[in-house]
Amino acid sequence: MSAVDWVTARRLAYEAGRAAAGPAEVVRLDAADGRTLAEPLLALTDLPAFPTSSIDGWAVRGPAPWRPTGRVLAGHTPEALTEPGTCVEIATGAMVPAGAEALIRVEESTQDAEGRVSGTPRPAPEWRLPGEEATKGEELIPAGTAIDPAVIGVAATCGYESLTVSARARAALRIFGDELLTSGPPGDGRVRDSLGPQMPAWLRRCGAEITSAQVAGPVEDTLEAHLAAIRAAFETADLVCTTGGTMHGPVDHLHPALAELNAEYVVNTVGVRPGFPMLLARAQGADGRDRFLAGLPGNPQSAVIALVTLVQPLLDGLAGRPEPTLPVVVTTAPVKGRGNDTHLALARLDACGRSATPVGHVGSAMLRGLANAHGFLLVDPGTEAAAGDLLPFLPLPLQAGERR
Repeated sequence: MSAVDWVTARRLAYEAGRAAAGPAEVVRLDAADGRTLAEPLLALTDLPAFPTSSIDGWAVRGPAPWRPTGRVLAGHTPEALTEPGTCVEIATGAMVPAGAEALIRVEESTQDAEGRVSGTPRPAPEWRLPGEEATKGEELIPAGTAIDPAVIGVAATCGYESLTVSARARAALRIFGDELLTSGPPGDGRVRDSLGPQMPAWLRRCGAEITSAQVAGPVEDTLEAHLAAIRAAFETADLVCTTGGTMHGPVDHLHPALAELNAEYVVNTVGVRPGFPMLLARAQGADGRDRFLAGLPGNPQSAVIALVTLVQPLLDGLAGRPEPTLPVVVTTAPVKGRGNDTHLALARLDACGRSATPVGHVGSAMLRGLANAHGFLLVDPGTEAAAGDLLPFLPLPLQAGERR
């Protein structure tokens, strides 16, 4: 089977996720951070719902001087001002009384010996009018938006107690390769497993739910062990990520296992370097719903490239998030092409996020370059990039607001 080009592979993964998205669920506001809106957020009332003072001062009616008749604090409904020449003291955020014609800032007012207030209103009104921010029923935030504290704040302002969110995909991880060490330094022909410790965190940053109980391995290098590991993961997970065994070597049992499971390939190998031997397959679970398996290469950087190529768009689709548009940055140094394949070159952004510098130590088995990078510069097949060229930039899936 020929390799799928990188752009097509991401689109196929996203579309597979959209087609298999599960039912929405309702969560309280305090549990909504990091989830995705399944429905548009609508204004339940006009915002503000009533005329609101934006200053501390006086609400006045008629010409000066004004005789104070009371005080209006936030959270109270004031009596109307009905007599010319009267006023009430008013606090920021308080409801403006009916009949008020202007607001005077306290620092721009004076009071005479009898307590009467004088001052000149500013030309622009000093209160917020009902519906100034939004009108009842208006769409404030579209479906597919990732929920962050600001979205939660808007929802609370409107009066929401809970939000309808997309289902969060449950993920599992299976580490293939019984030659791997799970503790201590590498040696005697064996290397330390670095994907088991890091992949759960990457999956969470992509929006999946995964716990330590859903991580297992190294799995014995037999077809029977691979099948058992995958079947057990499919019992509780919507997405199973495996590491290693994506080629067709003597101890690579992933493809035969997929055949035994009657799985179909969504993508089988991608024209990208590093990371070429990656795959995404779909199988039916016992409940009749689709399950996905993402086969990540065993080399660490290649595995992360497979994650951002196939797993991240799949999870975006499952969550109902829109396909992201990649930003464009200036590369500060030349970046070589990789023949007929897309080249994902690790790079670090400048402080403004407008230019990126390729980093060193970027072999497919290396992690040092990844730890010093913010993402990948994209060099199209059959091309090379010179310093100063504009290139698409694929960010690593970091937590909201996080910047290394």
